Amino acid sequence: MIRHVGAKMHTKESPLRRPAPLRMLWITVALGMCFIGVRWGLRDAPLLWFASMRALLGGVALALVAAVQHRPLPRSIRSWSAIGALGLVNVSLAFAAMFAGIAGLATGTAAVLANAQPLLILLPAWWLYGERVSIRTGSALALGFGGLLIVAVPGGGGQGAVLSLVAASAVTAGTLMVRYLGPVDIVVASAAHFLFGGLVLALAAAFVEGVPHIDWTLRFVVVLAFLGLVATAATTLAWFVETQRCELSTLTPWMFLVPVFGLVVGIAVLGERPSLLTLTGIVLVLISMRVALTQQGIAGHGPGHLHGVDDQVRRNGASFR
Repeated sequence: MIRHVGAKMHTKESPLRRPAPLRMLWITVALGMCFIGVRWGLRDAPLLWFASMRALLGGVALALVAAVQHRPLPRSIRSWSAIGALGLVNVSLAFAAMFAGIAGLATGTAAVLANAQPLLILLPAWWLYGERVSIRTGSALALGFGGLLIVAVPGGGGQGAVLSLVAASAVTAGTLMVRYLGPVDIVVASAAHFLFGGLVLALAAAFVEGVPHIDWTLRFVVVLAFLGLVATAATTLAWFVETQRCELSTLTPWMFLVPVFGLVVGIAVLGERPSLLTLTGIVLVLISMRVALTQQGIAGHGPGHLHGVDDQVRRNGASFR
């Protein structure tokens, strides 16, 4: 059961522990499965409408949790403005680019590129917040960018790869923006930014794609429910649980599995066979992510919409049981 107690995060009576293996496993599997879910769902729904429905469904689910737990709403215009800006970048832009990238790229490759934000955030974090980049991390960063270029060139991934990198860049920007949210309840902020970003996506879909023509097959209903309720709302809450009870650095190896699962699913389920050039770039990216994540202070940040919530959860005292 999940509840909000609003107390201090950790005391001598509640020491930090290791991540719960089963919980972390299903979180990473669910996030890795997003990419094949998006590919299947795009068979039945237009791209932007599909992306907006995922965001809105996840936002509604989180809003219901916040309402049941009587979580406080932000009181300042500044907080609501920051949440709105976060929704535009972390949801509207990121989801649109991610869905479009998956539509034009092999699922496994898209999973790796769209989860490249741990590499992309290192230089902005150093520039904006003075977070030092060691020689080892810098070398991993150079290696990772080389891998990204190999995959993103026309002979490797083309436009789909560029769109996936745009999605990763948007999430990177969202991670940095989270630090400016201020003292707001993170569940409320998560719900609000999904709802706002989803509404913007719906408006863009209405303008670009017109009236939605959706084939409400059982496959599409299951995929949409999975993406909105499991891979968005449930993973967010489960991540909050782990950031409350564990050292963030212990979550790093688990988050590294997300692009790996996405790659494996693309090969096993869809029969995708990356070219040697693309596979070389992917391997370089995965190796560099592993090294960089374990060396930097951002090690515990999760992928996608989970990025950047850790510090907010700890500051705001949101606790889950």
